[in-house]
Amino acid sequence: MMVGRNVTFKVDKPEQEPGEVVLDVKDLHCLDYRGIEICKGLNLQVRRGEIVGIAGIDGNGQTELVEVITGLRKGTAGQVLVNGVDVFNKSPLFGFEHGVSSIPADRQKHGLVLDFSIEDNLILQNFEKDPFSKKKILQRDPIFAHATQSIEKYDIRPGNSEKRAAGTLSGGNQQKVIIAREVQNNKDLLIAVNPTRGLDVGAIEYVHKYIVDQRNKGKAVLLVSFELDEIMSLSDIIDVIFDGQIVASIPGRDANENDLGLMMAGGGKKA
Repeated sequence: MMVGRNVTFKVDKPEQEPGEVVLDVKDLHCLDYRGIEICKGLNLQVRRGEIVGIAGIDGNGQTELVEVITGLRKGTAGQVLVNGVDVFNKSPLFGFEHGVSSIPADRQKHGLVLDFSIEDNLILQNFEKDPFSKKKILQRDPIFAHATQSIEKYDIRPGNSEKRAAGTLSGGNQQKVIIAREVQNNKDLLIAVNPTRGLDVGAIEYVHKYIVDQRNKGKAVLLVSFELDEIMSLSDIIDVIFDGQIVASIPGRDANENDLGLMMAGGGKKA
């Protein structure tokens, strides 16, 4: 009743055969903010047309794993291959240009520039490219038209808010701005970290729909979430992380909370 319409909590995913490997993490080692090794020879693969969910208790290396993949943290050893290109210890821009897009865990700190307008937030990675820029000068008409189209397509509310500061939107609509930008970037790998944290049930349904849509379009999706129900309902493959390593990899359809909980706590290792 709060949402004002029917909401379905069931995620429908058509069966499909995954394609080639897009993300290949090999023997990754990295340190946490204290300088203590947190990822200890971690290995991970994500293929086209599948969602790989990382299930684990916070503090077991999943945050640092994502930061290394996206270029926000330096690793100490290993490889991170995206479509065969090593993006390990490269800049976030290098990773983006070679196929990495991400929905960050903190939408306000890492996902948006809150004082910027919605139209400018929608082109953050592409503001120097045609048609948004010519000879280093922003082209306001194409930028505005792109924002108008995105606001309508992704149901960003309120409507006609192209010039409105992103920081004035609700959490759910801020998340929609990020999703609109990252989906339209059309990269081969989408990394989504706690994508529905703090959202209402209507916004959660919306976010899940677009994550599954990316999978159905042949993109590789890496989902990191502390919501076990979310991991189980969205993931084709669930990789369990414990003590900086992937200790189990099981099909999402075969997963249950008891077994996952045991492995997340360090018991019943299968890998």
